[in-house]
Amino acid sequence: MMNSKKLVVFDLDGTLINSLEDLADSANWMLQQHGFPTHPVDAYRYFVGDGMRKLIERILPTEELKDPQITKCQQEFLDYYRIHMEDKTTVYEGITELLTELKSRGLKIAVATNKAHIAVEPLMAKYFPTIRFDALFGQREGVPVKPAPQIMYDILRHVGCENTDALHVGDTATDMQLAHNAGVTAVGVLWGYRPLEELQEAGAQRIIKHPLDLLGI
Repeated sequence: MMNSKKLVVFDLDGTLINSLEDLADSANWMLQQHGFPTHPVDAYRYFVGDGMRKLIERILPTEELKDPQITKCQQEFLDYYRIHMEDKTTVYEGITELLTELKSRGLKIAVATNKAHIAVEPLMAKYFPTIRFDALFGQREGVPVKPAPQIMYDILRHVGCENTDALHVGDTATDMQLAHNAGVTAVGVLWGYRPLEELQEAGAQRIIKHPLDLLGI
């Protein structure tokens, strides 16, 4: 399969970087400012992945799930996260080596994430200073979040590839659904935030346990 592909599109959080603690810390800080209950870091494995608004809706008390409260809390979270998004975040072992090898083989690489678009480029510059990505697309106003396929269509158009030329690598059901919705190959990873069963049920066509396993597909 891999030999016929020209583009590898990666999810970001839980796939390229482990940002769970910074996301959880920022969200819990916001909750504390309002006197709301906080959540354990591990619970955020299931709170994140579907866009910032969905994260806020999942962590707020039920009685607070209304605008303008949701919008206000979302902005407070983002403002704090933009300052603290590099406090504890790390790159997964083997990722930099994988990206370097893919580029050396002449493949295009891109990122499709539900993380706020404004946070994506600073993170990539910090954690992947030697890697040149062909496209970086985060959550943008007016564009439906993953698994809606628009983000993938935008990447394909930007880099000049057909969907049959691409595969999407991610750690959640949302990523697998995005791949299917856009007609690209779905590759699930086991080092991220979600379990094998979720990826299988969401239609992962391949599953890998370590980043460098992608080279063997």
